[in-house]
Amino acid sequence: MLKALLAGLFLILTASVSANQKLDSLLDEIWQFELRINPTMATSRGVHQYDHLLSDVSAEGLKAQYQQAKAYLQQLDKLAGQDLNKQDQISLQMQRRRLQEMVDSYDYNAHYMPITSEYGFHSGLAFLTRTSKFNTVQDYENYLTRLTAFEDYFNHQISWMRKGLETGLTQPKVVLKDFEKTALAFVHDDATQSQFYSPFSTMPAAINSNKQAALQEQAKKVISNTVMPAYQQFYDFLVEEYIPGAKEDIAAKSWPKGAEYYENRARYYTTLDMSSEEVHQLGLQEVKRIREDMQQVIDEVGFEGSHADFVHFLRTDPQFYAKSAMELIKEATYLSKKIDALLPKLFYKLPRTPYGVAPVPDSIAPKYTTGRYISPSRDDQPGYYWVNTYALDKRPLYSLPALTLHEAVPGHHLQNALASEMDHLPPVRRYTYISAFGEGWGLYSEYLGKEIGFYETPYDEFGRLSYEMWRACRLVVDTGMHMQGWSRQQAIDYMLENTALSAHNVTTEIDRYISWPGQALSYKLGEITIKRLRKEAEQQLGEHFDLRAFHDMLLENGSVPLNVLEQHVRDYIKAEKAAQTS
Repeated sequence: MLKALLAGLFLILTASVSANQKLDSLLDEIWQFELRINPTMATSRGVHQYDHLLSDVSAEGLKAQYQQAKAYLQQLDKLAGQDLNKQDQISLQMQRRRLQEMVDSYDYNAHYMPITSEYGFHSGLAFLTRTSKFNTVQDYENYLTRLTAFEDYFNHQISWMRKGLETGLTQPKVVLKDFEKTALAFVHDDATQSQFYSPFSTMPAAINSNKQAALQEQAKKVISNTVMPAYQQFYDFLVEEYIPGAKEDIAAKSWPKGAEYYENRARYYTTLDMSSEEVHQLGLQEVKRIREDMQQVIDEVGFEGSHADFVHFLRTDPQFYAKSAMELIKEATYLSKKIDALLPKLFYKLPRTPYGVAPVPDSIAPKYTTGRYISPSRDDQPGYYWVNTYALDKRPLYSLPALTLHEAVPGHHLQNALASEMDHLPPVRRYTYISAFGEGWGLYSEYLGKEIGFYETPYDEFGRLSYEMWRACRLVVDTGMHMQGWSRQQAIDYMLENTALSAHNVTTEIDRYISWPGQALSYKLGEITIKRLRKEAEQQLGEHFDLRAFHDMLLENGSVPLNVLEQHVRDYIKAEKAAQTS
């Protein structure tokens, strides 16, 4: 009988190992597929065999990628029912999510609309100078070959946007005001003024001077004859065809299969099975709660006047605004170092990768958000906390502490850097960013500043509350505009009434929500989930609750869907309680 039991155990272990090995092999195959179809991503991840290519966005190319993604989904589904360990189950779910997004995007013809109000395929190419390798002659030749591919790449993207015009799948005209300038910013009379020429301005000494001169001449020709004409063509298309022909209605539900697509986007970005109406109602509740907290701050500073009067004071008093771009950057840098010193109060484990503070590039700043985290592209680069220095009178200093916590540490830099350093996990785990987790963590990080005394003045605290209100308002205005018939002005007025954001910031943000449906829902819903799980752990573990250990546990799997996070926290609580009684 013992022999039979051992034989059965051997079969179970063999099957389990086999399933895990099959998944590991499949995950690697899918990752290689993703690198092939997205060569610029491959470059940014340190894989350089595709440095001479751009993505194939032709009709044939996208269809082939779609079919392959569906085939991989079927293979993953076959493994899903097998005996996989916890980490492999998470990896499978994460990979399935990435592939499903490829399939859904194709099914809903998202490739007809490769731009938002603040970003586009054309501006994304500007990162090539940052992510590419420039050590050898071959590196430069690869880069030049990639630049020659701009013509076909732009032609295909413009072709898809024309399909969007034909089918009504365009960005709304109102969010495209001055968008054509983002293309014109790349057109210069002198090729050496192009940012695509910058790698040739200073070249490695290992490349002899004659070869340097030859490469520089070649670069000037490619930029003059291919790169800048592509941007000029895109500019002309935007001015003459796309913007005049863009749709008037701002709602996602006015697109073909629009209501269905919006609900799909909401589920994708939040990882929750909530309807847009449920999200809208939750947003209204959160706005009401935060508004009461804001009133407490107004009372604390002894301001005599209404909420609207106080917000007007914050928006217009010069004491709250930097007088130069450098002053704003220096303040952000000071705050970054200040929170760096407080991190040991919150974590046991910290990332190796450092980060810097830099302004948002001038070419995109006018229509760009207030701040953003930019991950390193190579292991010899830091991350960057970008601060928008455009329109200084619209960048209040009282919001800068919360912004710093969100974009730098303990927010996006800390979370993303830790994830990328998890060498024991497959790439799909290290490099997938799930908005509900990442943005929820960023907003939760703003709250942590309150707990450790980071906000020095009531105005800083009001700035934090305004940022929390900003994310709560998103639940209301995003669903309102896309599904409930809200006008753009109605959404702007709602944000102006309830937050201390400047009118410029509010307008930029509203246009972002219009052009990027559903993404803005992820922040508040992610934060609510993280706070709820922390409260559950505190109640269950009592005096044994360790905040630093809890934070390390939250981040130890990288960016994951909220249902995965919830199960992981429950497992943690169970293990900690068992350890207490043992």
